[in-house]
Amino acid sequence: MKVRRGIFLLGLLAVLLLAPEAAHAARINELTESTMGERAVRFFTFQDPSLRNALAGSMLLGICCGLMGAFLVVRKLALMGDALSHAVLPGVALGFLWNMTKDPVAIFIGATVVGLLGAGTVQLIRSTTKHKEDAALGFVLASFFAVGICLFTMIQNLPGGNKSGLDKFMFGQAASLSGGDVMLLAVVTILSLGVIVVFYKEYLLTSFDAGFARAIGLPVKIFHYSLMLMLAFAIVSSLQAVGVVLVSAMLVIPAAAAFLLTDRLGMMLLLSAIFGLCSGGAGAFFSFVGRNLPTGPFMVLAAAGLFAGALFFGPRHGIASRWWRQWSRSARIQRENALKAIYHELESGDFVTEHVALQALAERRRETLEEVRRQVAKLGAHRQASLSADGETVSLTPEGWQRACEIVRNHRLWELYLTNEAQVASDHVHEDAEIIEHVLGEASVLQLEKRLNYARRDPHGKLIPGLNDIRRGHAAVTGTRATGFGSSAS
Repeated sequence: MKVRRGIFLLGLLAVLLLAPEAAHAARINELTESTMGERAVRFFTFQDPSLRNALAGSMLLGICCGLMGAFLVVRKLALMGDALSHAVLPGVALGFLWNMTKDPVAIFIGATVVGLLGAGTVQLIRSTTKHKEDAALGFVLASFFAVGICLFTMIQNLPGGNKSGLDKFMFGQAASLSGGDVMLLAVVTILSLGVIVVFYKEYLLTSFDAGFARAIGLPVKIFHYSLMLMLAFAIVSSLQAVGVVLVSAMLVIPAAAAFLLTDRLGMMLLLSAIFGLCSGGAGAFFSFVGRNLPTGPFMVLAAAGLFAGALFFGPRHGIASRWWRQWSRSARIQRENALKAIYHELESGDFVTEHVALQALAERRRETLEEVRRQVAKLGAHRQASLSADGETVSLTPEGWQRACEIVRNHRLWELYLTNEAQVASDHVHEDAEIIEHVLGEASVLQLEKRLNYARRDPHGKLIPGLNDIRRGHAAVTGTRATGFGSSAS
C-alpha cells in the first residue's frame, strides 16, 4: 500500500506540474543577459513557459523512464532500453516522411511501431537461432540505427525547410518541448503508472519467477510484450527531450541506483521514479541557470551523481558501508583474539590470578610490547580490559571475561565437533576453528553443545568454558566499577 500510495503521489505531482500559469519568456536558456543568481531565482518563480514545459517534461520523463527502467534492471534487460532507443530512429524518420512535417502523432506512431518491430526482432532471433540475447540486441541496435541514419540523411537532402529541428530527436532538446509534447509525456506516464499499479503482482511474479508464473496460468508473454509496449511508449515520448542517444541512460541509471538501495521491487520502483524525477528537475535547473547548456546531458549527469551516491554510501551495498563493515569486523576479530590470548595466559596459570603481564602476553602473541599496549588500549576503550596503575599488567573486565569465554568455548566446541562428527584429525581442526569462532551465534553454540552431549573437554583435553564460567565475569563487579572476572575457574 505504501508503494502504491507513493506512486500515486508521484502521479499527482506530475499532473500538478501541468497546471497552466501565466508566462513571459521564450526559451529555457534564453536569459543570457542576467546573472546566474538571477536566473536561479527566476527558475523557482516558474514564470517562463518554456521553462515550465522543459521542467514538467523532464520530470515526467524521469518518472516514466525510472519505472520502466526498474523492470529492465531486475529482468536483466538493461541493454533492451539501449537497443530500442536506437531502433526507433527509423520510425521517427518514417513519421516525418508520412506528411513531411514534424507531426508529433505521426512520429509517435512511427517510432512506436518500429520500436515494437525491434523488440520482436530480438525475440525472433532468440527463439529461432542459437544466439543469446546480447547478440540479438547488438544486431537490432546497430542495424536499425543504421537505417535511421540513412533515412535522416535522405531527409536532409530533400527540398523544403520544414525539416529543421528534426536532428533534435538524435541528441534531444528539452527547451523545445511544446505543450503537446508535455501532454504526451503525461499521458504515457499516467498510463504506465496505472498499468503498474493494477498489475503490480503479475509483473512482480513474471519478473522474478517466470516459470512459476507460467505454471499457475499467468500469460507471461502477454505481460512481457505489454512491458515492451510501455517501454516503447516511454522511449518515443522522451526522444524530444533527451534524444535516442541518452534516453537509455535515463532508463538504466536511476533504476540501477535504486537497485543498490533496496531488494524489494515495490520500493525499487518508487526510488527509481524519484531518482528519475530529481534527475529531470536537476537537468532543467542547471540548463536554465547556465548559458546555453543542454538539458539532457545534465539530466544524465544528475542521475549519474545519484548512482555514485548510492554506489559509495548505500547502507547495504555501498562501497563505504561495506568498507566500514569489513573494518569493524576486522577490528572486532583483533579484539577477540587479544581477549582469547589473555584467557589462554590466565589458563596457563590455572586462573590463580586475574592479572596478566603484558610481557607474557606479547611473547604469547609474538608481538612487540608496544603492539600489545595498543591492543589493550582498544580493549579498554570497549570496557573489555583494564590496565594496572603501573602499566605492566592487564585484567579482564566482566564484559571482557564473558567474551573471552565465549570465543574460547566456540573454538573448542568446533574443534570437538570436527573431530567427533566429521572425523577430522585433531591436529587439522585448529585453522577452521580460528575462523568459525568469531561468527558462531548463540543458537548455533547451544545446538553444538547439545549435539556433543555437553562435553567439557576439547580434543586436546582442555576445558571448554560453560555458562557458569561465562557468568562468573558478572560476579566480580565492585560497586559501579568493573574490576575483573573474579575467582578462579573450577
